[in-house]
Order: sequence, then structure tokens, then C-alpha cells
Amino acid sequence: MAGRLSELVHRRLTPVEKLVASTPQRGEVTSAATAYLQVGLAQWTVILGLIFGGCCSNVFTLEAIVNEDPHAGNLITFVQFLFVAVEGYIHFFTLSRPPIFLPKPSVPITRYAVIVTMFFLVSVLNNYVWKYHISVPVHIIFRSGGTVITLIVGAIVGKRYSKAQVVSVVFLTIGVITATLFDSKRKEPESEVAITEAEFVIGLAILLVAQILSAVMSQLTESTYKKYGNHWRENLFYMHFLTLPFFTPVWRSIVDEFHNLPRSSQLDLVPAPMAAFLPQITVPQNLFYLFLNAATQYVCVRGVNNLAGTFTAVTVAIVLNVRKCVSLLLSIYLFGNRLSSGTCFGALLVFSSAAWYSIESSRLREVQEKKSI
Repeated sequence: MAGRLSELVHRRLTPVEKLVASTPQRGEVTSAATAYLQVGLAQWTVILGLIFGGCCSNVFTLEAIVNEDPHAGNLITFVQFLFVAVEGYIHFFTLSRPPIFLPKPSVPITRYAVIVTMFFLVSVLNNYVWKYHISVPVHIIFRSGGTVITLIVGAIVGKRYSKAQVVSVVFLTIGVITATLFDSKRKEPESEVAITEAEFVIGLAILLVAQILSAVMSQLTESTYKKYGNHWRENLFYMHFLTLPFFTPVWRSIVDEFHNLPRSSQLDLVPAPMAAFLPQITVPQNLFYLFLNAATQYVCVRGVNNLAGTFTAVTVAIVLNVRKCVSLLLSIYLFGNRLSSGTCFGALLVFSSAAWYSIESSRLREVQEKKSI
């Protein structure tokens, strides 16, 4: 008991950990159900509302835009970054440190430089891929397979993995390959023009590069948190704020994409039942969805960070995999993306294998922590 109280003094714990550490323990608290009882229904409702409401809505607005304008990737990325950067600047604003009016960061700016560069490249590549007609379902599935790249990068830097982790990654890889191969045979529902093999291969290559950069960035971010502490709010702001100058080379395309927004279909903001009482307001559909996309992206990011700061890693992984599955199903239902049985089987392998890998990783961490006590 004294040892656990001493641990509370030397490091900052999450609310769940503080509650667990302050009482006698018979076992490690690892299940999402136990965390639910400890934190309470209200906090779970807020966090899950942010994640499922924000992330799933973001997928809807994203596909609504790219369905009309597949070349709007740079504009979408820029507006997302600008929205988060402006909100973060308002949050951290202080009159005590002119001329930038920001407090001294807990992590050196030089440390952020490489992370910011990778983060920008990953974001741009993930949105640029729409130009090559990669569908939203296969985009979700392929990015869910990032565990494969993470495992390889981790092995390169000296990490070791159990047989269960390796097997889960093998099945996950099979799922990604199955899903992408079957999806490559689909046709555009409106154009009646088949996606060329070259376009599909280039699109997948771009996604692969983005996954490699994302895995390397995750390792660097993890080491940064270990050295300087978990300042996720600051990290979120600077990764978006410092990235804005990187958009300068593509600024011309951003302006052109913005000028294309008024040419999209018109959207009536006043519902039909209320049209008799209120004047109708009509706006370009893509302009409206662009604002919603930036707002829901911010809500999604906040929800994920709140979840990661409160619950165990296994809970975070399971919730995010369920969220990805829900996003995939919404994409299929709302936009008529018909998936073959092969693609559905691949998606099932991806999500189940990712969950298996996350659960096994959490188990190994608990074993390691018990040995270090």
C-alpha cells in the first residue's frame, strides 16, 4: 500500500489509476466494463459521443465532398489544420509573452520539427489519395492495417513481440490484401468507367507510404512523451499550428479548390417542414460540408485524446476499432458503396485481428508491470 501511495507522488496518474491505486487491489483493472463503473456513465457518454459523433460524422462529410470533387484533398487538409490551430491558439493565448502570445512549450520546438513534418506528410498523402479514386471503405480498411507497419518499425528499433501478436498481424495483413484486391474490381457507380489498374496501384502506394511515415511518427511521439511528459493538448496544437507554413507550395491548388466550392450542388439549410415559416437559405453543398468536416475532425481528435488520457490502452484500441467499423458501415449505407463478400471478409479479418493484437499488447504490458513491482 505504501508503495502505491509513493507512486502517486512521483508521477501523474489518470483518474482511473488514482482510484485504483488508493484502495487495496486483488488484481489489475483492465476491462472496459470495470473502467465504465469507476468513471461513470456521464463521462463515458461524453467521450463516446465525441468519438462516434465526431469521427463518424467526419467520414460522412469527407465522402460527401470527394464524391463531387475528388481533387479537394489539399483544401480539406488545410481547413482541418487551420481549424484546430485557431482553436488551440485561442486556448493557449496569453498576453505575458509577446509577440507570439503563447506560453513556453513543455516540449522544445526543435523536438516538434520532425514530428510536425511527418504529420503534415501523412495528412496530405491520406487526403491526396482521393485523386486516384480510392474508395472510402478501402481507405478505412487499409489504414486499419497500419498495425503491420507499426510492428515492423517497432522490430527495427529493437522491440520484441509475442507469437500471438505476430499471428494477429499475419491475419490482419491477409485481411487488408483480400479487401483491397476485391475492392479494386469495383466500378464507379455514376461514371460507368472502371478504375484503371495503374490508378489503383498508385493510390495504394500512396497509402502505404503514409502508413510507414505514421508508424515512424508514432514511435517518435511515444519517445517524446516518455522524455517530456504527456502534454497531449500542447502537442495537438503545435502539430497543427507549426504545419500551416508547409501548405505554401500547394497554396495555388488550395485557392483553386476553394473557388470550385460554389460550383457544387446547392443545399437547402431549412428543412422542408419549416420552409413555410422560415425563409429558405441555400448554400453550396461542399462549402457547408467543408466547415462541418473541419469541426467534426476537431471533435474526433478531442474525443480520442480524452479516451487515451482516461482509460487503458486495450479500451482505447477496442473503441477505435469499433468506431472504424461503424464508419465503414455508414459509408456503405449512406453512399451506396456495395462491398463484395470477399471485401466484407477482409474487413472482418482486419478489425478482429487489430482488436486481438491490442488485447495481447495490453496483456504483455500488464505482465511487464507486475515484474517491475
